[in-house]
Amino acid sequence: MDKKETSIPPTLITRDWLAIERTKLANERTFLAYFRTFMVFLGTGLTIIKMHMFVKMEWFGIVLLIMAPIILAIGIYRLIRVRNIIREHYNV
Repeated sequence: MDKKETSIPPTLITRDWLAIERTKLANERTFLAYFRTFMVFLGTGLTIIKMHMFVKMEWFGIVLLIMAPIILAIGIYRLIRVRNIIREHYNV
């Protein structure tokens, strides 16, 4: 009868654990940069569309409003993807 080996992750030393935590924080910081960019694009796009003195630039406001959710989606996708890579690689 074969004994199934259970895979117990090795205990991480403090330096390695701190490196993983720094990587997690960097991932969150990158997402916040995407979110901040999303907010700026959204606010600028709405402002350009609502202000009457920017009538000739209304197309630019529409482009910014279209790009804003795309940027947010990329940020969310990247946050989740990197988080999963960290969990798979380090078994954390």
